[in-house]
Amino acid sequence: MPPDNSEPKQDGRFKPGQSGNPAGKPRGARHKAVQALDILGRNASEEIVLAVIQQAKSGDMRAAELVLRRVWPERKGSPVELDLPTIRTAEDAMLAMSVVTDAAAAGTISPDEGEGFAKLIEAHRRAIETADLAERIAALEADRRNQP
Repeated sequence: MPPDNSEPKQDGRFKPGQSGNPAGKPRGARHKAVQALDILGRNASEEIVLAVIQQAKSGDMRAAELVLRRVWPERKGSPVELDLPTIRTAEDAMLAMSVVTDAAAAGTISPDEGEGFAKLIEAHRRAIETADLAERIAALEADRRNQP
């Protein structure tokens, strides 16, 4: 005689939305190894920082870099001055893009800064294009309503 629990559960299939491992870890649970490392870090963090500072003082440039990056983090997005024309049309955007390209080619701005300007100019051009299209569609619809 077969045991009572020998029949297939859920007709051999999982119900929609039901995991095949219902006893899995809860969302956001951390692995035991990571938890252990966190405890080690909390307990030894002061010693580690002091050791890195000592190594930096003795000439270890990698340790010095680690310390300095914490004391003076890199600036991101520093202001850049570039004399761009006012952008009101797609043609203005093309002129502005040529100013950015010339500045990057001359070394006045970095290629990364040029890319940032190009993204802004392109977003502005798309906004102008969208507004122009909406205006043209409204005009076409008005003409269509006025036709007999």
